[in-house]
Amino acid sequence: MQCPKCKKKTTRVLDSRETEEGRAVRRRRECEQCSYRFTTFEKVEKNNLIVIKKNDSREPYFRDKVEKGIWRACGKRPVTQAQIDEIIQSLEEKWQSLGKEISSEVIGEGIMDELKKLDEVAYIRFASVYRHFKDIESFQKELEKLIE
Repeated sequence: MQCPKCKKKTTRVLDSRETEEGRAVRRRRECEQCSYRFTTFEKVEKNNLIVIKKNDSREPYFRDKVEKGIWRACGKRPVTQAQIDEIIQSLEEKWQSLGKEISSEVIGEGIMDELKKLDEVAYIRFASVYRHFKDIESFQKELEKLIE
């Protein structure tokens, strides 16, 4: 491992711990050259998902894009980064089990299901963009489903 400060490759591991419920290893390291201490994380490399869009085009899956969409829905709501990370981690594991290619509809519906459990206001915000509510009646129907 290269030291981020002096760029030498003579580092040693001081401490290792499992994180993310055993899905990653956190390592505390020290450079033997300059004594700089830093942390690294080791995770299993996942298969890269391909998203099939509504128009049948395909594009790589980007976790950041999903996270930004969720944060837009959760703006000014009592939601933490840890909760969002947990949602995305759970969804990604589910999507990985479905194969290499996944439709954007499966992604959108999965996000809505998780947001419904987390925060109803965030759910409605996400649903209003995802489902393209055209008028107040379609919005009201979604609210009625939520109230039931």
